[in-house]
Amino acid sequence: MNNIELVVFDIAGTTVQDTGQVANAFIDAFGEFNMDIPADTVNQVMGFRKMDAIKMLVPDESNEELIAQIHEAFTRNMLGLYKSDPGLKPLPYATEIFQQLKQQGIKIALNTGFTRVVTDAILKRLQWTTPEVIDIVICSDEVLEGRPQPYMIQHIMQQLQVTDSKAVVKVGDTKVDVEEGRNAGCGLVVSVTTGAYTRTELELYKPDHIIDSLAELPALL
Repeated sequence: MNNIELVVFDIAGTTVQDTGQVANAFIDAFGEFNMDIPADTVNQVMGFRKMDAIKMLVPDESNEELIAQIHEAFTRNMLGLYKSDPGLKPLPYATEIFQQLKQQGIKIALNTGFTRVVTDAILKRLQWTTPEVIDIVICSDEVLEGRPQPYMIQHIMQQLQVTDSKAVVKVGDTKVDVEEGRNAGCGLVVSVTTGAYTRTELELYKPDHIIDSLAELPALL
């Protein structure tokens, strides 16, 4: 693919190692309200705005107070984890890929289903500063709707003055990452098997490529 101007990466499971911490934070948050949610079910809502994901999992999605309380518990769990967990680290090759893209004049963005407060905790721990390492970071609570809607990518494009969506690559580890990339008209949509979904599961959503490591990404660009 030629004339790439921007690569938009997801965070947890794509550029940041997730060994089940996000799912566990969900499960523990629901557990505080005496609800037992299986890990397999939680994995199916990875990538969505977290408030939306919780709404999908509660028995009564009209119970806004309960949804807000579970979200607050989830956020508290994630902040506790990301502020102190020694296992928080970039996935292999993530930082190197960022540096390589920078050298090629390609802009780098992160987008995520996390809120800004959780995202900032991750970025601070990893020392992924803007604009030195990443050009821009956008969170799901900063746009009208999260994935699979294209608003985060569209916002990134506006801010970085990228006008052609075909010059944008989307990289993520979930179904809604693929759908977001398609809805935004990205020229290339790449799935990674380092997160919530297996290769077999990702194949169902027909990304342009499925890779097992970010080390494989440069060859696609």
